[in-house]
Amino acid sequence: MCVREGAAVILPEPRGPLSADVVRALRADGEVRRDVEATDEEDFHLSLWLLYELHYRSFEGVDDSLEWSPPLLALRRALEEQFEAELRGACAPLVARAEQADGVPDQLAAIASFDSGTSLPLFLQREATRDQYLEFLVQRSLYHLKESDPQAWALPRLDGPAKVALAELQYDEFGGGRPERLHSRLFAEALAAAGLESSFGAYVNRVPSYTLAVNNAMSLFGLHRRLRGAAMGHLAAFEMTSSLPCRRLLQGADRLELPEAVGHYFDEHVEADAVHEHLASRGICGALVGAEPDLQSDVLFGAAACVHLDAVVAERMVDAWTHGQSTLLAEAGENVA
Repeated sequence: MCVREGAAVILPEPRGPLSADVVRALRADGEVRRDVEATDEEDFHLSLWLLYELHYRSFEGVDDSLEWSPPLLALRRALEEQFEAELRGACAPLVARAEQADGVPDQLAAIASFDSGTSLPLFLQREATRDQYLEFLVQRSLYHLKESDPQAWALPRLDGPAKVALAELQYDEFGGGRPERLHSRLFAEALAAAGLESSFGAYVNRVPSYTLAVNNAMSLFGLHRRLRGAAMGHLAAFEMTSSLPCRRLLQGADRLELPEAVGHYFDEHVEADAVHEHLASRGICGALVGAEPDLQSDVLFGAAACVHLDAVVAERMVDAWTHGQSTLLAEAGENVA
């Protein structure tokens, strides 16, 4: 089993005029055209993802100074404003529902308990084929190979009990002082054991816009100090909706007789995330709102965004599979499963 770490990410193929212009700019001097607009969700979210990744590992052959290129930042801001407005509109009903409960932990629980009617973990537990389960791993690789990195941006923006609680949670996510226990590494080992590429970004050309949107939301919240409440609300919802789903994903991996490393990754999260959900909802979000009450609405917005986007992913993936279709974008010459 070969697990590749730290490999440079190759710029993905454009999906429309805007992402094509961003790729061209990244290969040159960072100057983007002002008259180019995204043609659809694929073009939009790939463009935004490209701009966000400059703040993480960036891309092979791209000058590191372009992270702070004014034209690229201006474009990113314009895309962010549209994305945030769309998210706030879509999440308003969930937030309104949560506000009927008393106290931040109960409000977060109300959001986390939302049932969209389609359960991706349940499908993977009971019905998915081996190829469909591998597609799921490919989709998740865009986040899990840099697991908890977007939330780490919030640490210097918090103080007191909330800061301590976030540091405690992330200490677990980042391996508890042991590099071999990094959750991102455990996922890379799961991919490699399943015969998939384990380097970050290897499948960006295959993942659709709804998966890019999930990742873009975390970067949006993490990279803006003004959205630190949303970042922590998103984290809380993520942890509060993880333990039982991970148990189902573990059982699905066992049913399909996938390599032990796949089940091990999800087994690691069954107990850990049961602890993390209380740490995130009370220790982080409860403490944060207690210190800064004005952040309460953004905490709920971030949690609702997590649940909403997960529901979109579940609906689109399960719908594709039940109609005998792949959830991945086609790429010539590559066979994921």
